[in-house]
Amino acid sequence: MAINRDDFEEAIVNIGRVTKVVKGGRRFRFTALVVVGDKKGTIGMGTGKAKEVPDAIKKALDDAFKSLVTVNLNGTTINHDIEHKYNASRILLKPASAGTGLIAGGAARPVLELAGITDIIAKSLGSNNPNNLVQATVQALAKIKG
Repeated sequence: MAINRDDFEEAIVNIGRVTKVVKGGRRFRFTALVVVGDKKGTIGMGTGKAKEVPDAIKKALDDAFKSLVTVNLNGTTINHDIEHKYNASRILLKPASAGTGLIAGGAARPVLELAGITDIIAKSLGSNNPNNLVQATVQALAKIKG
């Protein structure tokens, strides 16, 4: 199954600056955390690291398309409650009635938006580290039963 990258939207969740101290001074690199989704139930996340920000984003995008997962949606929400833990981050997702909107904070919000979910209540418990929180959200959505 060939995927068309034009159908997907992307969201840059986090850009970090990494410093390596060497004899001559400091060397800077950048990390990027990117989420891609088609707003129809397919999402992926990826990370990239490079000397320049655009290169890091490009690497993260390539990585995100390698890790696409499909989500079982029930209209504009999910089928059932789910709580998932990844490292120190924990995410709680609850389905909501139509018109509730997307109630989510931090790094979980772009993941849910790009999955095409418009009515959901999400609570981040534990660590709010963007990398772990995005990973926890993606895994939780992938575990939802149809």
